[in-house]
Amino acid sequence: MIKFFRNIRQKLVSEGNTGKYLKYAIGEIILVVIGILIALQINNWNENRKSAIQENLYLKRLLSENKEDINTFKNNISDLEKGIESIEKLSLALNSAKINDSVLVTATNDFFRYGSIYPIFSSSTSTFDDLSSTGNLKDIKNTLLRDELVKHYAQHKQVAEWIKIGTEWALPNDAPFTYNNSVMRFEPVSAFLFGKQNLSEQANHLRDKKEEYINNAAVHFWINKDAIANLERLILETNKIINLIEKELKK
Repeated sequence: MIKFFRNIRQKLVSEGNTGKYLKYAIGEIILVVIGILIALQINNWNENRKSAIQENLYLKRLLSENKEDINTFKNNISDLEKGIESIEKLSLALNSAKINDSVLVTATNDFFRYGSIYPIFSSSTSTFDDLSSTGNLKDIKNTLLRDELVKHYAQHKQVAEWIKIGTEWALPNDAPFTYNNSVMRFEPVSAFLFGKQNLSEQANHLRDKKEEYINNAAVHFWINKDAIANLERLILETNKIINLIEKELKK
């Protein structure tokens, strides 16, 4: 093709037909420009297609992870509520003058098994971390969704930090209480280390140290309640994000 155009130019030059040569030259330039524009358009179309495929994959991963987070948060709340229930039962047992020894010790065992466990926070952020670290967040074309994703995962960090603060606040109260009262004697896993224990002596110890046990339970009650409130708010926000992603995928 190049040789063909070159032959035409040479023929026009040899004939001395300057006017026709200029028209031809201009026409050839226009054809080249049109060819370049077409090539650029095809390239842009290919890039946009690749970007759309990439965006779709990211959105599906984000959708899957956020649905997984909903289940994780609900399971965490269920565990925390079980802990709160054990705390309330312990409080009732300790504050009851007529409770029998067996019920009191069982309530204490349940508290240490469920109520004294610290809240934890875990979530699936691998896709958003990938988008952020690689600069691919721009692949999410919907700017509203993109902004909401940034705020949503910032909330993940806030909740994780808040739960961590609650745990760090509770630990200094927990450690001396646990040691000074030998509370591991009530843990089924470690109870055997203390030898055969008298149920009546255990119950009397609990009644004598009632305020200390209630104070410790109150600390866990507070951090559990606070964690539940944060997780419930995050579930609402996660559902909003899920709805936005699903709408975007339907477009």
